[in-house]
Amino acid sequence: MSPGALPGFRDFYPTELAERSYIFGGWRDVARRYGFVEYDGPPLEPLDLYTKKSGAEIVDQLYNFTDKGGREIALRPEMTPTFARMVAARANAMRKPVRWFSLPQLFRYERAQRGRLREHFQLNMDIVGEADVSADAELLAAAIDVMRVFGLTSEDVVARVSDRRLLNALLAGIGVTSEQLPAAYAALDKLDRDPREVLEQRLAAAGLSVQTAAQLFELAGATADEAAFSQLVDAAGATAEWETLRSYLDHLESLGVRDWVRVDLSIVRGLAYYTGIVFELFDAKGELRAICGGGRYDTLLESLGGVSLPALGFGMGDVVLGELLRVRGKMPASEPAVDVWVAYGDSGTVEDAMRVAAKVRARGRSVEYALGSQKLARQLKAAYAAGAKQTLVIATPELSANEAMVRRKDEKVELRVQLDEWIAGA
Repeated sequence: MSPGALPGFRDFYPTELAERSYIFGGWRDVARRYGFVEYDGPPLEPLDLYTKKSGAEIVDQLYNFTDKGGREIALRPEMTPTFARMVAARANAMRKPVRWFSLPQLFRYERAQRGRLREHFQLNMDIVGEADVSADAELLAAAIDVMRVFGLTSEDVVARVSDRRLLNALLAGIGVTSEQLPAAYAALDKLDRDPREVLEQRLAAAGLSVQTAAQLFELAGATADEAAFSQLVDAAGATAEWETLRSYLDHLESLGVRDWVRVDLSIVRGLAYYTGIVFELFDAKGELRAICGGGRYDTLLESLGGVSLPALGFGMGDVVLGELLRVRGKMPASEPAVDVWVAYGDSGTVEDAMRVAAKVRARGRSVEYALGSQKLARQLKAAYAAGAKQTLVIATPELSANEAMVRRKDEKVELRVQLDEWIAGA
């Protein structure tokens, strides 16, 4: 028998499951406040749903197999293709914009490392049917409010945003051709991880001159000086794209989250996937992987589902978020505890405890009692070990049939109560 879970997979003991439930609760709370409704889909999908979006090379990252009906199947590595399929199937009947969210478990056959496992749960929030930049701002505000609901601030997390349309115009302005865009985007994406000389070699191999490569690296940090950046924008003829991004930032100001946001043109995300504003959330100290990422993908629904609708969304995994909450001391103590422990004395039996427990449970409270016959002292120790919020003692010689002694957790004073009245108020 294996001593543990498969590599990259997790066992959720009660404490870990309580932490996961805490994250899920925060996710659902924010989604509800932003008017999103929850959906789900099957954990198994046709393999070509993912290869159509990401190419055949994604197969190496999937858990895939041929089922008994001869179909090529994969465990879902992401939710967006399923979302696109479901929306496309009923697009004409849906009120627009569609605001859906889900909390799927996703699977990828990758090397497990800090912040990345072979399975994780993820908050997906998507908006379909709205092309205006106000929808982009609404989506990022929701992601930032998730940080707030867990007690994080703009000192803990930064949202780095960019716009693919603006970046494309600026790259064209320095001489990057459409054929060279993949190499340019890859270099920008790796700026924080790979040595500059390595990136220069890759750009040279793609046909970019030394001067163009230098200008590309300058672009990544150009937004720090707004006056100089405006000159770059004017030179590239990208004024309209810059105004769109500025409008987005103004909306974020109105939504009360502008202080979390920094324009960063090195945020590019998937070249063939995103079409407009993109963003990623990072811990401000730079110790962890991205917490969240997303943006506008206006052509994806048409390519996957045959329905032409503007769309945008993000995904936020539980692994990095949970690690950040623990590092920042924001994960609450999650020791499970029952509301009431019913104990009985020498003049009682386990059946007496059962009858009381049934009545208290009917009031919606969680209740435990010793399942086998035990001395009162042992029962009280068990109540303490269980973290019971209250201990209710019945059937001791000094108590009448309708009396009990109640002791609250961490309090030494016991209170004598009328049992029926106490249960009625439980």
